[in-house]
Amino acid sequence: MDIASQYDAIVFDQWGVLHNGTSAYLGAVAAINALGAAAPKLGVLSNSGKRAAPNADRIAAMGFDVDHFDHVMTSGEALWRDIKQGVIPQQRFFPIERSQGDAVAWADGLDIDITRDVRKAQAILLMGLPDGVKMSDYLAPLKGWLSRKQPVFCSNPDRKSPRAGGHVISPGALAFAYHDVGGEVAFYGKPHRPIFRTIEAAMGAGRYLMVGDSLEHDIAGAHTAGWDSLLIEGGLYADDFAADSSDATLDRLVATQGCKPPTFRMKEVR
Repeated sequence: MDIASQYDAIVFDQWGVLHNGTSAYLGAVAAINALGAAAPKLGVLSNSGKRAAPNADRIAAMGFDVDHFDHVMTSGEALWRDIKQGVIPQQRFFPIERSQGDAVAWADGLDIDITRDVRKAQAILLMGLPDGVKMSDYLAPLKGWLSRKQPVFCSNPDRKSPRAGGHVISPGALAFAYHDVGGEVAFYGKPHRPIFRTIEAAMGAGRYLMVGDSLEHDIAGAHTAGWDSLLIEGGLYADDFAADSSDATLDRLVATQGCKPPTFRMKEVR
């Protein structure tokens, strides 16, 4: 609460901060309840390919009182809005999703076609990856997208995501692989500035604190947006900090990612 009292708004990442994809982290629900009764506005800013409402439902199902959050914004929501507003000209998308049906549900309200024939698609909608997949599973598809010059719209730039049993690769890893071989990729979400400006406009606060577990997305994005940041050690870098929770570990991780260090750090949300 000493840190919280310095800010008008506190914005939380989801995976690795509030929950591990299956259940809430110990103390996180109580911390949100305590903050919800205090002065700061609270928000969620997630690199999730799904829209904001399903993500609010997800965290509610894990025991969080979503009424404490003034705004929930996801990268999937930002992409949906751009298509709705005509910012994106493509209308036929081949989906890559964590569970079949995610893309169709996400596209509700849009005048677009979700096609299962990749050869007929104008673009690739990269919103999730099934658990257990490997990068090698996508080597052939990447070559096909490149030969057809199909752009990829990635609504989850994360490269890895925490899970109860460790980490899994995330859509960002595939998107960056496509970019590295010359493919066209449009990234939605953190660390890109527009999504920070979107939630700023929605929350209308002054001093912002971003609470996240990724130096590449949460901390670097906050720095670019002019926000302070708090790194949660128990998420993406849990193994690093479990071995040595020292400034030296943080310095090594910051150097590896090539970003600025966080303003604060703590083991878990409390």
